[in-house]
Amino acid sequence: MPDLTDEQLLQIIAKGESDRVEFKESLSGDAPKRIREAICAFANDLPNHRQPGYVLVGVNDNRGITGVEVTDNMLRQLADMKFDGNIIPLPSMTVHRRVLEGKEIALITVQVSDSPPVRCYGNTMIRIGSRRGFATLQDERILKEKARWNRSFDIQPIPIAGLADLDLIKFRYEYLVRAFSREVLDYNERSLEAQLAATNMIASVDEPIATVLGVLTIGKNPQDFLPGAYIQFLRIDGNEWGEEVIDSEMIGGTFSDMLRRLDEKLLGNNHVAIDFLSDSVERRTETYPLEAIRQFAYNAVMHRNYEGTNSPIRIYWFNDHIEVISPGGPFGEVTIENFGKSGITDYRNLSLAGAMKTLGFVQGFGVGISAAKKRLQEAGNPEPIFDVSSNFVIVHIRAR
Repeated sequence: MPDLTDEQLLQIIAKGESDRVEFKESLSGDAPKRIREAICAFANDLPNHRQPGYVLVGVNDNRGITGVEVTDNMLRQLADMKFDGNIIPLPSMTVHRRVLEGKEIALITVQVSDSPPVRCYGNTMIRIGSRRGFATLQDERILKEKARWNRSFDIQPIPIAGLADLDLIKFRYEYLVRAFSREVLDYNERSLEAQLAATNMIASVDEPIATVLGVLTIGKNPQDFLPGAYIQFLRIDGNEWGEEVIDSEMIGGTFSDMLRRLDEKLLGNNHVAIDFLSDSVERRTETYPLEAIRQFAYNAVMHRNYEGTNSPIRIYWFNDHIEVISPGGPFGEVTIENFGKSGITDYRNLSLAGAMKTLGFVQGFGVGISAAKKRLQEAGNPEPIFDVSSNFVIVHIRAR
């Protein structure tokens, strides 16, 4: 959509706050939280305007342009609201500095989401006129109906998987309490089926069929329905294929089961060198910084292609390097040419990414590869090498 002209912005301000417009005089106090909630509500677009929503920072509730110093740091702070993990799925939004009547304002433009309901701090926010509010169960049904024809594969129902195939105790006591605030759980008093539907674990209350996300997150036996959704780990005593395999395991279960079990494998195979002589305090140096390997593994689970393939994620640990192989090539805005570059990210499995954030495996979005590169550099390991094609991504991690 073309940028709004100054005249259009002034007309928006003159009309006041609405279900598409929010004013904030500054970023002080709880304004950042309220802005995130407004972004979430505009992305959900419950009134079905099918038009962007706008947050204007530097305008007060009385429609006065007070202005605010729009620094580069402020613009970054606002732009980071997209990726900091508090709004799930990630919103589509832009942030710009504008000057109106000689005063600076920050303009956030929020596009309508293709995958509602969108949540902020675990709450589905909607706009009721100029007021924000929590979505009711009926509101969420409307939002999910809007998304029905835009479902990504991770929230597609698996026809042969029902409630009996989901670990409902794990859902209630491990997932649900992290996915929603206690305020929302108490406010809505929803049935278990409604809670499963709200988190995309089942298709709907009226269609209690487990989704791909449900099976991957709380499934009793996920590989019964997604045979390739596991991690193949091999430890090879050598630097190339053909050497002796000294450890091998197919790591299955839910994605949290897989990543926790993988962590044990990584800890068990990562040699630690101890230096008693260089200093008065002994120094312990790992062959690889574990956090870097974890980031690449988490990325593989989050971004791999689960559709139409029985190929697992493969982690091959050689004496002088590690290979992490993920089925499925780049997706969306990420291409073979720009893969791994800072600021370039897209999500094949939006809801799975949200579930990984909910359970604490992801702290923020769009930073995994950059964080892994930084840890490798800090530890003295060489830069990782990416081998990218349309069908797979291989990360080569070299030892110190």
